[in-house]
Amino acid sequence: MKGVFKVNRQNSITDPRKIRTRKLLRDAFIELLQEMDIEKITVNRLAERATINRVTFYLHYSDIPDMQEKMADDMIDDIKHVFDNPLKNGKKLEKLLVHISEDADFYKITLASKVVPIFRERLNTLLSDKIVLMLEGKMGESSIVKAGIPKDIIVWYNSSALIGVIISWLQNDIPYTPSFLAKHFIFLHNSFLK
Repeated sequence: MKGVFKVNRQNSITDPRKIRTRKLLRDAFIELLQEMDIEKITVNRLAERATINRVTFYLHYSDIPDMQEKMADDMIDDIKHVFDNPLKNGKKLEKLLVHISEDADFYKITLASKVVPIFRERLNTLLSDKIVLMLEGKMGESSIVKAGIPKDIIVWYNSSALIGVIISWLQNDIPYTPSFLAKHFIFLHNSFLK
């Protein structure tokens, strides 16, 4: 049940009915996005596809944009959880790619299409923050930094490269294993920062 509140971040277990309903709605939303423009998705269509009633939808979300916001929050929480794991940066990237590959349909629609920009924007913000932290640990060591390239340009470049690689990987139906892709991305990334 990736991407749906499995455990509330305050360590209290969420009601299984809520988990089930949110998963049904999330899956229905992804299916409908594959079939039609987002403007044509209504609460009625979404509820019907999820096999719930409208009232149940409104118990969870105030409207479709609210649902997108909360789904994006869940996605970022899941990805933060991956990054919070005490692994080396290369292994964190591999773990992130494993996470994405396990929920490929969701990520392919939300990241690889421009239909719902909130997901890509949120991921970009998260990755940019992680890259800033990584760069702060390497400031002074990098020839890029020594060359006088502003930090924000370095962050934009690296976050865009990673998101671009992930999106291309998804659009091409995950032709490489997470391990293989992470290894090669890290090699390119480290070559850039030398």
